Amino acid sequence: MSGAVAPPRRGRRSGGGNSRAHIVAAAQALFAERGYDGTSLREVARQAKVDPAMVHHFFDNKDALFAACVELPADPRAVLAAVVAIPAIERGPALLRALLGLWDSPLQPGLLALVRGTLTSRAQAALMREVLSRRVVAHAMTGVPGTPEELRLRGALVASQLMGLMICRHILHLEPLASAAPDDVVRWVGATVQHYLTGPLTSAGGAVDDGGAGGHGEVAGDGQAAPARASVPKKEPA
Repeated sequence: MSGAVAPPRRGRRSGGGNSRAHIVAAAQALFAERGYDGTSLREVARQAKVDPAMVHHFFDNKDALFAACVELPADPRAVLAAVVAIPAIERGPALLRALLGLWDSPLQPGLLALVRGTLTSRAQAALMREVLSRRVVAHAMTGVPGTPEELRLRGALVASQLMGLMICRHILHLEPLASAAPDDVVRWVGATVQHYLTGPLTSAGGAVDDGGAGGHGEVAGDGQAAPARASVPKKEPA
């Protein structure tokens, strides 16, 4: 009959204009639930109900898909390019200054929206955690000596300092930090960021490991740090 209505199609979606959006939505859910390492492109295709070849049609690899799931206002590698060229023992103040400059740029509205979203959405927070660890912190830690466990700890400490600072300065507007000049903020906080990068770390028992640098983990008044090499204390057996 010419007036018959065809039954709804089931199974995989065809390569229509909405396929990319479905793939990104499926990937966002999986990345938030399982993290980057726990998500495969094949699983994304299955969740989006598309052929795996369709995922590769839109995205060269998992990194490209992940980047599409969390659209950052700026490319972390471009922002940190000059910073990671600085020796690790002097990088803290430069890292802080680069972040302050980014937040004081025309990109600030996009950054504010991104951070506010992480504060109100568990899924967005999970995605942001992956972005911080894989695309920002890992790059900022380039060339910093230490074991993988130590670098994860140092990276988390650096991220906590920088994210907390930006939230207090640009979202909570906590004075006098909110209206302070960038040079003042670098002078106040740069030494702390540098300590997290290369300074000695204290164990739960209070012992400080000098990292084989003779205990020279101090930071000078200009925000620069003396060479230091610290390691994370090993857990005692139960």
